[in-house]
Parts: sequence; C-alpha cells; structure tokens
Amino acid sequence: MVHDDSHYGFETRAIHAGQHPDPRTGAVIAPIYQTSTYAQDGVGGTREGDYEYSRTANPTRSASEEAIAALERARHGLAFASGMAASDAVIRAALRPGDHLVLGNDAYGGTFRLIDKVLTGWGVRYSVADLTSADEVRAALRPETKLVWCESPSNPLLGIPDLAALAELAHDGGARLVVDNTFATPYLQQPLDLGADVVVHSTTKYLGGHSDVVGGSVVTNSDELREQLFFLRNCSGAVPGPFDSWLTMRGMKTLAVRMERHCDNAERIAAELVDHPRVSQVYYPGLPEHPGHERAAKQMLRFGGMVSFTLDGGEPHALETAARTQLFTLAESLGGIESLIEHPGQMTHASVAGSLLQVPSNLLRLSVGIENGDDLVADLRAALE
Repeated sequence: MVHDDSHYGFETRAIHAGQHPDPRTGAVIAPIYQTSTYAQDGVGGTREGDYEYSRTANPTRSASEEAIAALERARHGLAFASGMAASDAVIRAALRPGDHLVLGNDAYGGTFRLIDKVLTGWGVRYSVADLTSADEVRAALRPETKLVWCESPSNPLLGIPDLAALAELAHDGGARLVVDNTFATPYLQQPLDLGADVVVHSTTKYLGGHSDVVGGSVVTNSDELREQLFFLRNCSGAVPGPFDSWLTMRGMKTLAVRMERHCDNAERIAAELVDHPRVSQVYYPGLPEHPGHERAAKQMLRFGGMVSFTLDGGEPHALETAARTQLFTLAESLGGIESLIEHPGQMTHASVAGSLLQVPSNLLRLSVGIENGDDLVADLRAALE
C-alpha cells in the first residue's frame, strides 16, 4: 500500500494516490460507496472521515479528492458537481458584496455569464483585462480586488499569461490568483508551483477524459480556504455522486498517456492549418509564432490538445466547415478521447456576445482527440476544401 506518494512521478501518483486496496477485501480499485448515510457510533459520533451523510462526505469522493490533490501536488482537493459549481464556490468563498475581481479578456463564456449575470446581482464587481499584459493587470487592480481569475491556456483563444508574474502582481495587490487549469491539466502544468493560490478544473474534460461524466474540482494549499469551501459545499450541496467520482478517478489514471497523444495530434493539426490557404490565423501555443509560445514552453510540459483557428470567408465559411467534418463531431465540451469541433460564437461563448470578451465570428475550436492522426488530418482537409 502506498502511504506517501509525494516522491513518485506523475504517472505513478495518477494510478495510486487515493487508490489504496480495500482493507476488508483487498480490492485494488476504490469501491463505489453507493450510500446516502452512515451508522454513527452514538449520537454525533461519526466514523473516520466525516462520514455521516454523503452530501458532507463520501469515501469514493474522498478518494477522488486525494487523487486530484496529489496530481497538483497540493494539500487539499475538493470535488464538485460541475466545473461551474467549483468556480461558483471559489468566488462565493473569497468575495463579499462590494469586492472586486479581475477577469481575463478571453475567458470561458460560462465563467463570464456566472460573474456578469449572477454574481454582480450579489454585489460583486469585476474588470476585464488582458492577463498577458502586466500594465493592464496593474490598471485593473483596485484596493477592493480579492481575486484575479485566469485561464491558461485560455478558452477559446489559447492565451498564455505568465503565471508566476501574474501571481506576484495579484499578491502585491492583496488578491489571490485563481487558475483554471482545465485546458492544460496537471500533467502539463501545475499552477500552485508557479505561485497560484487556487486551481479549478472542469473534471468533465481531460481529467474524466471519456465524455461520460460531469464534475469539477478545487485544489489549494490553504487550510483556511479548504475549510471555507468544505462548509460552503456542504451548505449548498453541489457534490458529485459516488459513481461520478469513481468515473473521474478512472479517467485520471490514464491522463498522462492520453495527454501525450492529444498533444501529438494537436501539433500535427496546427501545422496543417498554418499551411492551409483558407485559414487566416491559428491559435496554438506550440507554434513558434504564437505570442505566448515562450511562456508556454517555460511553464508547460507540452502545449496541449486544443487548437482554434479563423477562416477566410467569415462566419458562413466557418459554419459550413464545422458541418462538413466526419471524425470531428460538432459538439460542445472538450477533453474527451474523441475529436470535437465547435463554433464558439454561437455555442460555448454565445453569452459573451456584445461584451469585451466577444470572440471572432469566423472562429472554430477543436478539441483534438486520440484517434489516428492521419485520419484527423484527412478529415479536416476534406472539410476545408
């Protein structure tokens, strides 16, 4: 049994952290504790692990939380019912009415919608800034700023802020840095090591990896924030069920090998698109001409499986291309073993229309899967031509 996994490599931690053989049966895979409640040792006497009611804690969920914390080399991991539930909990734990947040100018549409349409009604204020520009970040910070919310790479334009520099700017201003690490995953990037205070994931994406479960997580080294989040989650009830937790753990075991193939295929696709006469711009941090290439090379292991690009001919050409692919399925979400294509302007980022975060209407986003690379290239060629 592995008790201290901190000195093991990523792949080993992914398989063994939180995955101790069952002490009663010896089962090598964590059981699915499909239970809502637990026998107590007298009134108020819970068993080890706060197990009194599964909204509060569940052994399968606890195992998944230990696993994600180990992958980010963090003290604490907390699982949520979705990535948006995780994001909402962080903001509600860290901010109060009148507090201020700095949001990247190319953030995920769902994050923008939560902040702009929901939390502003609760009294939270926000500013939008290019997080790759230190001057813009400094200008956006206020005395009441408590959070800087960053995606790296960002969704969908694959921006790459310097996380260490951004953490320093946030801390100098008395704020915490939150990094949405969904696109990079802890295999490619570990933001806490670069100075971030909080990491959030939509575990629906690469961590689950098979498009069969919805979930989220928050990872931090702060004991205080962990307690705040645990209390808030128990109050609000945004918890994943035991089977969802188990599926996410199963996905995490193969994260390293899947990410290598995602990256291999994405690099091929990006190179193909750069040379295509109908493609006007390719957004992929692995390309030397990408403005964040050097930053990505410094803080990431590889460049990820997401590729975005714009097309000559405007939105009609983009929509036609998205409708013609065969292997790239027209669908929202990302990070699964299958390749997906989507039109952010009308799909995942429709909520940012008319705002400072509006995306180009001729933009397409690819989640490059782990299929045969030759087949994926041929599929895109046919759709573009």
